[in-house]
Amino acid sequence: MKQVFNLFDLSQKVNYKTELLAGLTVAMTMIPESLSFAILAGFPPLVGLYGAFIMGLVTSIFGGRPGLISGGAGATVIVLIALMKSHGLEFVFGAIALAGVLQIIVGLFKLGKFIRLVPHSVMFGFVNGLAVVIFMSQLEQFKTVVNGQTAWLTGPALFVMAGLVALTIAIVVFLPKITKAIPASLVAIMVVFAIVSGFGIETRKIMDIASVSGSLPPFHIPDFALNLENLKIIFPYALVMAAVGLTEGLLTLSLVDEITGTKGKSNRECVAQGSANILNGFFFGMGGCPMIAQTLVNLSAGSRARMSGIVAALTILLIILFGAPIIEQLPLAALTGVMIMVAIGTFEWASFKTFRRMPKSDVFVMVVVTLITIVLHNLALAVLIGVIISALVFAWDSAKRIRARKHVDENGVKHYEIFGPLFFGSVAGFAEKFDVANDPEEVVIDFKESRVVDMSAIEALNAITGRYRKNGKRVRLRHLSDDCILLLKNAEAMVDVNIMEDPTYKVLV
Repeated sequence: MKQVFNLFDLSQKVNYKTELLAGLTVAMTMIPESLSFAILAGFPPLVGLYGAFIMGLVTSIFGGRPGLISGGAGATVIVLIALMKSHGLEFVFGAIALAGVLQIIVGLFKLGKFIRLVPHSVMFGFVNGLAVVIFMSQLEQFKTVVNGQTAWLTGPALFVMAGLVALTIAIVVFLPKITKAIPASLVAIMVVFAIVSGFGIETRKIMDIASVSGSLPPFHIPDFALNLENLKIIFPYALVMAAVGLTEGLLTLSLVDEITGTKGKSNRECVAQGSANILNGFFFGMGGCPMIAQTLVNLSAGSRARMSGIVAALTILLIILFGAPIIEQLPLAALTGVMIMVAIGTFEWASFKTFRRMPKSDVFVMVVVTLITIVLHNLALAVLIGVIISALVFAWDSAKRIRARKHVDENGVKHYEIFGPLFFGSVAGFAEKFDVANDPEEVVIDFKESRVVDMSAIEALNAITGRYRKNGKRVRLRHLSDDCILLLKNAEAMVDVNIMEDPTYKVLV
């Protein structure tokens, strides 16, 4: 099949047929999800589709990597529900635009690189929790409203829904074993659509959620007074939305990096995501971030370039303008089946195999992150707690590694050779290594295999030298690295540290 260079990324080749079909498949899965989240938040349905179009188009062209799909994600929309109920849609648009500004600031100051600090156990928990959330959300399609109350489908309606979902899953599973020329998800949707239409089968369709017919996104300045009082109202929501969007987006970017064996640009993704959210705030969109489910649909369809995301976004716009009467007839069962397979594919089944080989602390972190994601649907909080627990475990393990090798040379000078980092967690163990009362008049503390990390370490050095000074003894610090010397010099105003240098070692008197 003919391959040409991508107009937006000259290092990436494009298979036009694969990208086109993948984009169409992604669009089919984004439409019901965007509508569902918009309705859940109390937004007009078209606000969800406008958000999917704007996020998808901007980030596909300018985002941090090919293959990543953005849209009106539930993780960011959920943040805005309380603001919608308390102050209305205009304040929501203001918060979305402000969140975009904050995300651009993160990208410009190159803070996106800090996603590298997220441990693999947190990634496992994040992905597994998200897979469960995606799966559980599809169960809502097996419910209906009876006398104002939500109830599970029963009888023929349940059997029809379950049968169509099972058919969709079967096509997605078995078609790739026959041919991979056409994305299995797209074939499944079309086959189920043809069966339902051809036989006149009664089942829920997209039109049962909402109408998807409309015009181009209209320009609209959020209608509220731009003053300090109102900024105080929207800023907390904007901050949380920006944090959630960047967390989910950069974790998704890292996941795509791992799947494709390539490296994306996290700071560029932050800027693109922020720009898209600013446009959402001024063009009736509900905002969003990269969507892991749709991204995995895109990758499983064979896409590795930017074109599929552009196709998906433009498809959504064309559906809003012209294709609504047809798209509204798509059965929800087909889309449910595709998303269930996405959930199954998202789950890191290999994580079960590593349970017995992983440290218990990593297993604990993975389980905690998974449960928080499932129960609270708060991806940012789940990741934050996972990173904090991992950091505390690392600090505890590092603190236990501080040790000292001791010997007295031919001149009667006692040497303490320190191993392991000296930081807030290890200062107590460090202080216990010294025998101030019984040491000779001259002591050398050698940091060749260690380094001074933080203010707690500086204070520990100040304390130990003070103890020796009170006993009339001299301490010399040897093999301090340049950054350690700079750290000590910067702390001279706060601690009693005087640094002298000679050709052999660094001396602290």
